Amino acid sequence: MVTIELVADASGAAEGVANAPFDRRVAGAWDALAGVADPEIPIVSIVELGIVRGIRFDGAKLVVDTTPTYSGCPATDVIAADIGKALAAVGLSNHRVAIRLAPPWTSDWIAPEAKRKLRAFGIAPPHESAPKIDVAGISPLRRTAATIPCPRCGSMRTRLVAQFGSTACKAQYRCDDCAEPFDYFKPH
Repeated sequence: MVTIELVADASGAAEGVANAPFDRRVAGAWDALAGVADPEIPIVSIVELGIVRGIRFDGAKLVVDTTPTYSGCPATDVIAADIGKALAAVGLSNHRVAIRLAPPWTSDWIAPEAKRKLRAFGIAPPHESAPKIDVAGISPLRRTAATIPCPRCGSMRTRLVAQFGSTACKAQYRCDDCAEPFDYFKPH
């Protein structure tokens, strides 16, 4: 059974982990979680997507701090269960998953290798140079001036088809040159 804890603030999250003394169990947990695929985008791991924010001990219990890509992400329970399975497989069954909504997940946390994997899979990764989108409007992506390159042919002649793609964290685009539709991982 996986214990999930919803934490509303960032206190105790990953900020202090970098200065913590090396612990082989924590290193083993990171290695185990690096192999946990995102259930909606199985070509990248939850570590590569930046969902796992930190791993620490609270007494004898291992705590995995996570931040879902969206606060209402339907894969959150599946991810927590997969974390539990991966940790149990390496002998770390005394753990809990802390879901931290602050700070909110940002596509800046996606590892460069994951961006390459997304592009190779046919999903346009978030642009490093994409302008921040004003979310105050009803349909902010329809007004953005960002040019999203086609992950299949590289064309810059693409257009937004739908604000939401196969999942809420992606938008649906279409390439005007190769005529292929593709998902774009929205920057936020």
